[in-house]
Amino acid sequence: MRACRFAVPLACGLALCVIAPAQSTPKQALLVLSKTNHTLAIVNPKTLKVVARVPVGPDPHEVIASTDGRTAYVSNYGFGAYHTLARIDLIHHKQLAFIDLAPLRGPHGLDFVHGEVWFTAEGAKAIGRYNPATRKVDWIMGTGQNRTHMLHVFPDLKRIVTTNVASGTVTILDKTNGPAGLHGPPPGSPMGMGHARGGGPPPGPPGGDWNETVVKVGRGSEGFDVTPDGKEMWVANAQDGTISVIDLTEKKVVATLDADVPSANRLKFTLDGKLALVSLLGGPDLVILDVATRQVVKRLPIGHGAAGVLMDPDGKRVYVSCGPDNDVAVIDLKTLTVVGHVYPGGNPDGLAWAVQR
Repeated sequence: MRACRFAVPLACGLALCVIAPAQSTPKQALLVLSKTNHTLAIVNPKTLKVVARVPVGPDPHEVIASTDGRTAYVSNYGFGAYHTLARIDLIHHKQLAFIDLAPLRGPHGLDFVHGEVWFTAEGAKAIGRYNPATRKVDWIMGTGQNRTHMLHVFPDLKRIVTTNVASGTVTILDKTNGPAGLHGPPPGSPMGMGHARGGGPPPGPPGGDWNETVVKVGRGSEGFDVTPDGKEMWVANAQDGTISVIDLTEKKVVATLDADVPSANRLKFTLDGKLALVSLLGGPDLVILDVATRQVVKRLPIGHGAAGVLMDPDGKRVYVSCGPDNDVAVIDLKTLTVVGHVYPGGNPDGLAWAVQR
């Protein structure tokens, strides 16, 4: 599938700000979205206290921070009703002008790689890339799948994976060598003959094209993670209550785990790759699996339903958003017990780290 490249200008708007708080943003800050309050909470992970809350616009779902830890980006989702990303100045605790993605609607999953914001757009069945330096969307790739939701961009920019909830599929995009449109017109065609003689259309733009592989998984495929070695992708299927294990070299499902995870929302590996943690929107437990044996080793009660899951950068803790309980559970990964709570606002969801550099 060939990428469609065009530019979408940054929307103009007045910056909104909140009253300056007494506390400053810590060098390593936990970011938590409140879907009820439409705010981003900036949390000190050492004290588990909120140091600031900043407005982020309607229906915030996911958040990501820039590499320097100074700016946060939030997707305003609305199941396709909205088409913006909120920008937050994490140092001065203020909302900046929104990024208008129109006609790309329903932004959800986010990643920040090589200085750019990568996002899914459910309403457009696509993945896009926003460049903060040029203030433009400079790359778009269609998936042709329904509810393209979460995504992961590999650090070398050669592979992107995304889940498509309503289609029950995973899309794997692999970057190819050579210019986009390299194949050109078929041999023997008038255009092809003209190009061979030096005429005809010029070659496509540099930067490579993309090959798309669509892998069928389970119903309601949403939360996923890639193993630390990059070899496997585990996908939580909310409607089936199963986990699909994809071999990323073969690009196929090699196992389906009957893990009893109905309403699964997020799946994340611990940094050492030994455990996989699955949150349930409609269940009281965090489901913990041993990756080597692919078996459930514990069902940890954490509340009345959970969404976002985020590992601590030091690998010692995990943070889980418990929407119905209006808190974030803090779990010690050595003892697999709840050791604290964060209270960011009503119905917390998306989580991210902002590390100032």
